[in-house]
Amino acid sequence: MNITELARQLKVTTEELFDILPQLGFDIGRRAIKVDNKIADRIAVAWKKFYKQELEMKRIAEIRGEASNPEKDDIVPEMIEVKIPSVIAVREFASLLDLPVNKVLTELMKNGVLTSMNERIDFDTAHIVGEELGYKVIEDQDRVDSVDSVQDQKKLADILKERGDKILSRPPVVVVMGHVDHGKTKILDAIRKADVVSSESGGITQHIGAYQVHRDDKIITFIDTPGHEAFTAMRSRGARVADIAILVIAADDSIQPQTKEAIKIIKDAGLPFIVAINKIDKPEANIEKVKQDLSALNLLPEDWGGKVITVPVSAKEGTGIEDLLDTLLLVAEMEKENIVADENRSAIGTIIESHIDKGEGNVATILIQAGTLKVGDILGMSGGFLGRVRMLKDYKNQQIQSAAPGMPVKILGLKMAPEVGSILEVSDNPNGLDKNIKQQKLRQQKDFSVQTKIKENEGIKYINLIIKADVLGSIEAIIESLAKKETKEVKIRIISKGLGSITEADVQKAETAKAKILGFHIKPTVAVADLAREIGVVIKCYEVIYHLIEDIETEMAGLKEEKSTKKLVGKLEIIKVFRQEAKTMIVGGRVIDGGLCVCDTVIITRGGKAITSGKVTRLECSKSLVESVSSGQECGVTFSGKPLAEAGDILEFYQKQ
Repeated sequence: MNITELARQLKVTTEELFDILPQLGFDIGRRAIKVDNKIADRIAVAWKKFYKQELEMKRIAEIRGEASNPEKDDIVPEMIEVKIPSVIAVREFASLLDLPVNKVLTELMKNGVLTSMNERIDFDTAHIVGEELGYKVIEDQDRVDSVDSVQDQKKLADILKERGDKILSRPPVVVVMGHVDHGKTKILDAIRKADVVSSESGGITQHIGAYQVHRDDKIITFIDTPGHEAFTAMRSRGARVADIAILVIAADDSIQPQTKEAIKIIKDAGLPFIVAINKIDKPEANIEKVKQDLSALNLLPEDWGGKVITVPVSAKEGTGIEDLLDTLLLVAEMEKENIVADENRSAIGTIIESHIDKGEGNVATILIQAGTLKVGDILGMSGGFLGRVRMLKDYKNQQIQSAAPGMPVKILGLKMAPEVGSILEVSDNPNGLDKNIKQQKLRQQKDFSVQTKIKENEGIKYINLIIKADVLGSIEAIIESLAKKETKEVKIRIISKGLGSITEADVQKAETAKAKILGFHIKPTVAVADLAREIGVVIKCYEVIYHLIEDIETEMAGLKEEKSTKKLVGKLEIIKVFRQEAKTMIVGGRVIDGGLCVCDTVIITRGGKAITSGKVTRLECSKSLVESVSSGQECGVTFSGKPLAEAGDILEFYQKQ
């Protein structure tokens, strides 16, 4: 085995490996390039023991208040092999690596992959990222649950690239993005002359909305995406189905965190975009400051000699909206070769929202990207039967008979609510579809939460949650936001999640798992609320996502324990070792400082340096059991830990404060 490969498996640099190998008894020389595989295996075993010892010494150093060695702190365990399917959700991948989701997402971004924790990546991507994180990622051929979704994405991409005689222009799809409360939905209100903002809880968009407007005998499809930080995945999804982006920046607030994230998403998607500088009617508006901040991000405005189109608007006053629409049509004209589709083929599109309605049942909002969807068409998703289109409704909630490319439409009559981001298509071979809806639901509802695989580690607190919501996108956003709030001391465990009302089964499950039920845009029935009250299950319902996140953050803060400090209470000099066994020893000595007591942290030092730690289970003075011993007295001590003590060593006794 190459030395560099061995170092990579042990997650250290080659130089660090050469420095430490002599300490482990392997003097192979600093110029060695390869080692025998058997020796490499022995090094790996010795390294594991060495690492455990280093952790112990680090803990002892912290107790004694000594500065730890930064070089040693960076040492990590031997490489772990991880088996994954051909396609895996980022959340599940992070769970298998036993790493925080954010760390995996960061590594994905470094490799040019912008995704969310609920979306899936293929094996090649996971393999590269896993190696960067120091894991050996192996493909598990027996697990292929989610490979169909990637195949569907590739199929859609191939269809959209088709250029035949039947290819015609379609309405451009415009995604509206930006920081929370910068006025994205208000701009759409001004465009559509409708008041959508007032219907959104807390004045923020809670899910993707899709609408169409007419301008100069042309149709434009708009997708409004949430700006709150909780909705990263939904913003990214909106950009992937769009042709043009509008980046909304408030003139009184300029560029903010979600603005930068939106810019990154737009760039990664390769979208042409227009910057709408909103709220120019406010006294504190500063258009030039916005342009200056854009320039600092290498986005030079057109009137400053760059290529970024900026349009000052006031959604509140309606100023500049006409200019914005004209600019959109101009950009669409420049991109007309790409804004095309074949409307005569079987329909195919992407699910941008999914929910269960009391009166309508399973409802999905789909953006048709090719073909024409008609009432009566049979739909499939990843080879599974999804149902026959019973009814179609446009963005005005009016019934229609067909939906052409570029049109968002609500589908009624589905057997289940499909996953957001899924590819749906009209099946040319209905008999070839899998009719087992139950299995499809089980696969779709599989919980990829990191916390389902976390062991009950001592010292870690868990908050068990059952999440129910009206739309799948909201569940995704809630889980993603909660995962980002986890700490080393407090973890979130998602027991289950689902669409629709809170049921008695949810309450019973919560009682068994000692979980709390969170409802988003839904409420329990009186009977369910009464049952929960009787058996002591907490149900909390929310209309605004950040209120939910804040409540859980408060609960997490309450569960955090202050780090307990340990105080040195006494020292004993060992005079004689009476008995030594595998994990215990009995010694006799004299108290040279302070007083002794039975305690769970005792450190053995030799020449002022710590060699190991353990605990004292028994103190004897004058052949009698005692609870404490004073300074100057002699006593016998039963020490539990590695039996390394010798005459002349010092036992340091520490007690929690």
